[in-house]
Amino acid sequence: MDIETANEWAKAMKALAHQTRLQIVGELLKETKCVTDIQDIFPASQANISQHLTVLRKANLVDFVQEGSQRCYYLCRPRLVKEIIALLGENEAVARKSKKDIDREKQSTVVSCCVGK
Repeated sequence: MDIETANEWAKAMKALAHQTRLQIVGELLKETKCVTDIQDIFPASQANISQHLTVLRKANLVDFVQEGSQRCYYLCRPRLVKEIIALLGENEAVARKSKKDIDREKQSTVVSCCVGK
């Protein structure tokens, strides 16, 4: 992977590293939405929603069309977003485990040939 591609991926992943932005792109997977539509879904101010959309736009994940005084946002890379959300969904159960549960699982999966060395 070249440095430019790596930077593009890093920018996209960084943009999606916030729960509100993940939820916004999840909603945009369903259909194009204007800022006011998005604001109706999430408990945040229009300014805050606009800031999140700016981060997503700078990462080339979303863009908008101007409809009168409204900006209506859509996904630029819906396939990428679908795949990331699917990957996160597969690992949701892991994210909900406590450290104690994870440590217990580690102990139970130790290979017998490694025990006692």
